Amino acid sequence: MKKLLFSIAFLCIAILSMAEAKYVFYFIGDGMGPNQVLNAEMYQAAIKGENGRVPLLMSQFPYSGQAATFSASDGITDSAAAGTCLASGKKTNNGMIGQTPDGISVVSVASMLKQEGWGIGIMSTVPVDHATPASHYAHAEKRSNYYLIGTHLAESNFDFFGGGGFQRPINKDDASAPNLYELCKKKGYTLVGSYVAAQKNIKKEKLILVPQINIDNPNKGAEALPYAIDQQEGDLNLAQIVDIAIQHLEKHDSFFMMAEGGKIDYAGHGNDGATNIHEVIDFDKAIQVAYRFYEKHPDETLIVVTADHETGGLALGNNQPLRLERLAYQKCSSDTLSARLSGLCQQYAEELTWEQVKAFLAENTGLFDGLAVTTEEETALQLAFSNMMRQQESLKTLYADINALAAKAKDLVNQKAGLGWTTHSHTATAVPIFAIGVGADQFTGWHDNSEIAPLIYQATR
Repeated sequence: MKKLLFSIAFLCIAILSMAEAKYVFYFIGDGMGPNQVLNAEMYQAAIKGENGRVPLLMSQFPYSGQAATFSASDGITDSAAAGTCLASGKKTNNGMIGQTPDGISVVSVASMLKQEGWGIGIMSTVPVDHATPASHYAHAEKRSNYYLIGTHLAESNFDFFGGGGFQRPINKDDASAPNLYELCKKKGYTLVGSYVAAQKNIKKEKLILVPQINIDNPNKGAEALPYAIDQQEGDLNLAQIVDIAIQHLEKHDSFFMMAEGGKIDYAGHGNDGATNIHEVIDFDKAIQVAYRFYEKHPDETLIVVTADHETGGLALGNNQPLRLERLAYQKCSSDTLSARLSGLCQQYAEELTWEQVKAFLAENTGLFDGLAVTTEEETALQLAFSNMMRQQESLKTLYADINALAAKAKDLVNQKAGLGWTTHSHTATAVPIFAIGVGADQFTGWHDNSEIAPLIYQATR
């Protein structure tokens, strides 16, 4: 009897290993190293008064590994080279999209599957022409060639796009060229600006879901979706976009979707610990949407979660005990904190007092309230306040310009929580891989990031 049970078990494993994935979810957490995942999990435990971790869904997947991320030109990759590698399995130089270092276009897994009749969806919390999403459909020598990349999106014939819209919808070098939103309409895409509007147009052949404000302002250029910590009711988020993408792509016998948590990277560049945690948790909520689909189709679905690189050199410890629960006092991103402080400066001008600013910081960061501030720390904050009033010593990161006081307050909250950062840029830290479903066992152990796309494609054979 035992031999029969073992035989049945091995037969089931053999059948599963022979299965082909019909539905593929590829999640890329931009800037999400292993410490970003662990930080979010330990924070979830800390705010419950526990020492340990409350696991995210992704880290509970049965198969996991790590991947090196270096590019063809540097030990530390950028998002363009990493995105190209994750999309196609081909290494390239930093700054290049969908091309080898010598300029030869490479074919992404998404494009290959589209040629085979699969439904394809590409989505992100940042603009849809940003490096990671662009790597799945575009070919450009420079990642900053946004108008060119946008034309490649329109011509891709992919079924669904979702995210922040186009960064450069107008071709400033050719006044006769159509703006990218109009070009997409000409190519058969229906443009919608909200989750509700997307549901009403779910049966349209090809769909683009971006915030209405970005569609209505093509001259301005797109903005990323709001940080999770800043989101208001009605704001679009990645979980909603993934949900709409599933509904839209289910009409196909098979589909592939790539979903990027792009603002994990933004928060990493800003060394904003609280905001980074909320972005990772928000990313995991999108993975939960895909997992609910997997539960209905476990023998036909593959979910792979990884990252293009780590951002910020996040360290869980800075010569004092971790007190991650203290990050809960921070009520908004440092970007928003900076904008609100600048608003106070404009409102009160020279009449703005330190006592007013202290009350503002107490409400928005917990400093001077739940988080005690020493005399030395208050002196440093007052100096930052003075620099803010003179518009001096702001923190310029890749995606933000944060005034001096917001930067200092954010750093002080990080310090009191026990977080450390080594850089405002990327690192060569290996990134995690989590997988579940058909072919997921191939993602265990140590990998180069060039192996991930071929393994995904192999799982569909």
